[in-house]
Amino acid sequence: MVNYRTENPTTGEVEQVFDDLDKAGMDDAIGRAESAYETWRSTSPQDRAAILAKVAQLYGERAEELAAAATKEMGKPTKEALGEVQLSAMIYQWYADNGPGLLADEELPAQGAQRSVVRKEPIGVLLGVMPWNFPYYQVARFAAPNLMLGNTILLKHAEICAASALLMEQIFTEAGLPKGAYVNVFAPHDVIAQAIADPRVQGVSLTGSERAGTAVAKLAGENLKKAVLELGGSDPFIVLDAADVAGVAKAAARGRMMNSGQACNSPKRMFVADAIYDQFVDELTAQVEKLTTGDPADAATRMGPMSSVTARDTLAEQVQDAIDKGATVRTGGKVADGPGAFYPPTVLTDITPEMRAWSEELFGPVAMVYRMTDVDEAIKQANESAYGLSGSVWSDDPEKAAEVADRLDVGMAYVNEHGTTLPGLPFGGVKNSGFGRELAADGMGEFVNRKLIRVAKSK
Repeated sequence: MVNYRTENPTTGEVEQVFDDLDKAGMDDAIGRAESAYETWRSTSPQDRAAILAKVAQLYGERAEELAAAATKEMGKPTKEALGEVQLSAMIYQWYADNGPGLLADEELPAQGAQRSVVRKEPIGVLLGVMPWNFPYYQVARFAAPNLMLGNTILLKHAEICAASALLMEQIFTEAGLPKGAYVNVFAPHDVIAQAIADPRVQGVSLTGSERAGTAVAKLAGENLKKAVLELGGSDPFIVLDAADVAGVAKAAARGRMMNSGQACNSPKRMFVADAIYDQFVDELTAQVEKLTTGDPADAATRMGPMSSVTARDTLAEQVQDAIDKGATVRTGGKVADGPGAFYPPTVLTDITPEMRAWSEELFGPVAMVYRMTDVDEAIKQANESAYGLSGSVWSDDPEKAAEVADRLDVGMAYVNEHGTTLPGLPFGGVKNSGFGRELAADGMGEFVNRKLIRVAKSK
């Protein structure tokens, strides 16, 4: 089977195939990125920022083309795809606007010298291993801050996102990035391992599954390379109270079903106060049943297929396991006949510990709701997850909700919203959700040499 391909998840048809990169090709790609590094690192921060601003502009100008590629490759509805392109443009523009300032020298107390300064310098060639679920946004989170720093990029995208990957490389070239500063590589796993081991590559960032993260972290550690990992999530969504139960349920449905439920930071486990539990479940189910599922290129469609039949079947097995062990299906839960990787929007209740759904991440359009009779017990259950990406707490009393949110073992805690992503907010998790941070100033703080320059007083 050819790894890199456009396999339309709406129809199941393979529409285009691409050649994989062999080990000699990867060696050449690393060489080009290393050669470009000397030029790019010596380019002024202002000139680097101007190129990122041009990238942002081109994302806006080519938004429909970019969105159409994502819709065809991984089934994202057109409206959502356009939203992702817009967010990606915002990220490039944010670093264009703020990057030069973030690179300014950091003056420290002199501490017995004439001057003590921390200077932020790039470290060299970086490898990015990116997933399919947000083909543009995930790349922007990695590429924008590191290009602003002066690092150069090798970008290995998901096998099903080859067309999107090529479009991004074209845009960087059109924006004026030096040849070799951003190199797209269609590389299989053994070739990626070669790149991580290569002494010319200084670090690796992966967004993907826990299994992939474990493999990359092992290789990076063996080769003394810095790594940033953004992995899975099983985010809690805790509802303490709500005068507007329907409004909170609508927010829960929107957050959970966006991108066909294929988002690491979507609210997968909903803990709802006993007093409003039944109403919440009814309202959530009604919202989910309103979703129009079908061709993601149709403007009327609100939920497209999952990324692949394999992903759909894995989710179906997890849900069926829960059903077989006593879970209640409020809606959905059964795969319809027909082509494509479609899975119905589903709501499950009565989840118990012996079910796979209790502890595994359900990476698809399935919401799980738990009756909450004790807040402390809900927090304990939320924190027992192996994951710790983000979580949210909902209440008409924001201060009370903030106190509960502060007890969640997550990298990002929200009150009365869930999963908000903005260029100026750091993104990342703890535990099996990975380590390191992207976006905001933190995004420029991972693959950087914070060089101390200390000037002693003359004798």
